[in-house]
Amino acid sequence: MSIFAVLFLTLHLHTLAQPTTTGLAFDVTMEKPASHLYHVTLNYPNPDQETVEFKMPVWTPGYYQLMNYASHVENVRATNAAGKPLNWEKTAASTWRVYANKATVVTLSYDVKATRNFVASSYLDEHKGYISPAGLFMYVPNQLQQPVTVTIHPYSGWKPRVATGLDSLAGRTNTFTAPTFDVLYDSPMLMGNLEQLPSFTVSGIPHYFVGYNMGSFNQEQFMADLKKIVEAGAAIIGDIPYKHYTFLAIGPGGGGIEHLNSTSISFDGNGLNTPQGKLRLYLFLAHEYFHHYNVKRIRPMALGPFDYEQENRTNMLWVSEGFTVYYEYLMLRRAGLMTEDELLNALRGNLSAYENKPGHRFQSATQASYETWSDGPFGRTGDEAYKTISYYDKGPVLGMLLDFTIRHETNNKKSLDDVMRTLYQTYYQKEKRGFSDDEFRAVCEKTAGTSLNEIFAYASTVDAIDYPKYLAYAGLAIDTTLRERPDAWLGLTLREKSDSLFVSTVDWESPAWKAGVRSGALLLTLNEQRATLAAVKAIRTGEAIKLRPVQQGQTQEKTIIAEKKSERNFQISRLPNPDKRQKIILDDWLKQR
Repeated sequence: MSIFAVLFLTLHLHTLAQPTTTGLAFDVTMEKPASHLYHVTLNYPNPDQETVEFKMPVWTPGYYQLMNYASHVENVRATNAAGKPLNWEKTAASTWRVYANKATVVTLSYDVKATRNFVASSYLDEHKGYISPAGLFMYVPNQLQQPVTVTIHPYSGWKPRVATGLDSLAGRTNTFTAPTFDVLYDSPMLMGNLEQLPSFTVSGIPHYFVGYNMGSFNQEQFMADLKKIVEAGAAIIGDIPYKHYTFLAIGPGGGGIEHLNSTSISFDGNGLNTPQGKLRLYLFLAHEYFHHYNVKRIRPMALGPFDYEQENRTNMLWVSEGFTVYYEYLMLRRAGLMTEDELLNALRGNLSAYENKPGHRFQSATQASYETWSDGPFGRTGDEAYKTISYYDKGPVLGMLLDFTIRHETNNKKSLDDVMRTLYQTYYQKEKRGFSDDEFRAVCEKTAGTSLNEIFAYASTVDAIDYPKYLAYAGLAIDTTLRERPDAWLGLTLREKSDSLFVSTVDWESPAWKAGVRSGALLLTLNEQRATLAAVKAIRTGEAIKLRPVQQGQTQEKTIIAEKKSERNFQISRLPNPDKRQKIILDDWLKQR
């Protein structure tokens, strides 16, 4: 079917030339947004079945955590085509069985409580509505590849517009179509009194930015810069696989999730008014945009098609997420929006965050990828945080080492860009599937023309990395000298709240750790005086202090001796006298295109 874009009330809607009428149909209302309730009606054409099971996904692609969406479902009701009630029962945490008695149509209606304002959750109040489809729309087992339509009725107090990456159905207001449930679940929706920024095109393809409560900033400059970021990302792969792309800014907050032709982002444009804030936001946008390649299309086999009933585990998030961090840096550099020093410092930050935490002794990048469902995307928190790492830190470092190695082995004729293009062309375009771990490694080694045993060992083990060797390939030096920090070290990260001092984290094997202080403790006194941040900062090396923490309901005085802590800063700089190949590699790597 041909696809084209039209404008509706200054907000783009994407219209299919041929309407889709088969499959499941959803209708969503939100008549009382202050109640935080979406009302969903689902019409299912029943093919002569006695019973029909409806399921709610337990997670949403792009956020590798179980979400328990079904717990927010209320007021379930099932009827046949004549409106006669049908019996139903909840047979599992996320499963509802309807006794259809061969009814030609089963209509299931239910409410969804939407109170968490987060990119992986649906949200509704008087000001805006955001739909994370996996948390709102049920599916029928074995019907995930069927077409589906969704009609949205925004609250009457808002502008009658819905922003989404879905295509709209010709002739029907706010009715959208998806060829499969995978596409539906990958297409969030935003509504309210929205603002649309000036759009731009890349290779003739429109890109939109629509948001709620976006703040005050130079919109024209922002969109001009965003176009440069998109152009830099598209140039890496050499193809744009979508017909339109939408940035959905859901308001201030945290987090972003990538989709096939859109991204949901927490966004506060006021941050663009400082150089540091602008860089952080541009990196964030570059990251989420590049994910439509790396994760959505260049993907491990586990990341599509999905199993919505359980975790979808993979060893490869150090590539899917970590390499995307690496490319967010390169995209901004190539777009002329990041300096050489900023690029090197960003990579130094990932490297030092990984190396200066004890988790690098215990967990590999592949293990961190596989265990993210239990550990969390940035590793465990609390007392076991020391056992884990973040693939967001080690992944981009491994990407840099792999890039430099390929460039070195091929005299800069090839790079990690060639790996990404090959994966895209071979597995997404030709074979229309994800790749295995072995296939990913084979593409890397074929591109480099040599074995990459050492780098892949760095990914799958906790072996110490030879940073000077690999950075020298690109004419760079790294400072791995161990140096004492000037401040006294207890090993406590603290936060003040309501005039009380709490322990957020405790460094493994630090003086506080050895004394038995753990995260979550409330510090009552320091040397028999009320504990404050100022008092902690005044502690000197070698000083013995007495702390009274409250933890697990008990108070016990602890004596701690402040120590010195040694760390490496891993500063990255140019080699003073690079050879010809090193200079060529570095110049090309840093080149703005």
